[in-house]
Amino acid sequence: MTERSGTFRVLLTVQVRPGMEADFEKVWAEGGKEVTAQPANLGHTLARGAGDGEGSVYYVVSDWTDRESFLGFERSPEHVRHREKLHPYRTGGSLATMHLVEVAG
Repeated sequence: MTERSGTFRVLLTVQVRPGMEADFEKVWAEGGKEVTAQPANLGHTLARGAGDGEGSVYYVVSDWTDRESFLGFERSPEHVRHREKLHPYRTGGSLATMHLVEVAG
């Protein structure tokens, strides 16, 4: 994932139905290729919670060149279809967006 100041970052928290984690990961991976194929996408990752009671909580981090490019993809028919495929696995979640201010290292 390319990290630089000014990057538009999306952090999605997804709560998955217990017992459906492997299927969720498989379906998510199928759609991940569509995201990383976007010219404005700088990286896209999926992480699973490691704390007590977090085994069914996932975090998606996606970096974009700018907000408008992300929103354009978010509204695209391809992405809407992919979200619909993930819906049966989800019990909840949240979305946060941000601009990177400083990247150390």
